[in-house]
Amino acid sequence: MKIALKTLKPRNPLVAPAHFRRAGTHRPGTRFMRQEGRRALQRELNQMKHSPP
Repeated sequence: MKIALKTLKPRNPLVAPAHFRRAGTHRPGTRFMRQEGRRALQRELNQMKHSPP
C-alpha cells in the first residue's frame, strides 16, 4: 500500500536570492559624503577663482 502525501505549494524562486542580498539602509554612505565634500570644495575654489578681487 502506497502512502500519498499532499505536495506543498512551490516556493517563489526569487525570494531566496533577495534574502541573500539583504538590502542596506537608504542613507547615503561614507563614499557619497566624501565625493560630495570634494565637489563642494571644487565649487568653492571655482567661485574664488572667477570672482573679481
